[in-house]
Amino acid sequence: MTTILIDTDVILDFFFDREPFSKNAAKILSLCESKEIKGYVTPVIISNVYYLLRKRAKHEKVINELRNLLSIIHVSVINKNIIFQALNSSFKDFEDALQNYSAESNPEIAVIITRNTKDYKYSSLSVLTPENYIKTIINLKI
Repeated sequence: MTTILIDTDVILDFFFDREPFSKNAAKILSLCESKEIKGYVTPVIISNVYYLLRKRAKHEKVINELRNLLSIIHVSVINKNIIFQALNSSFKDFEDALQNYSAESNPEIAVIITRNTKDYKYSSLSVLTPENYIKTIINLKI
């Protein structure tokens, strides 16, 4: 089973039904739910998603949505060492650096799934868009 880190943009594509990206985001989460893949997010992603969803819905609804999400995915650790790696990295976006080093520190995670692949050019992991990741999975099944 492949283990992935799902970036914030993919989670937001799903929750905000952002076309044309929401279908692939839903497919990624569906693969996590069916346990065909193991998906991770970071605490930063959960915090950002809460903040953005809270602008459109009541606290209780957002909390329920996050509970549902966390029932099918896992949370990767961010600790002091990861924060220092991010602070000292060549990443232009601190949040992306945090996601990357959290993923790199987890030996299970092999791929980062994001629509902003260029933001992860310094990653040692494979970085794919949801669309390309889904195509890869389909080709592996053939």
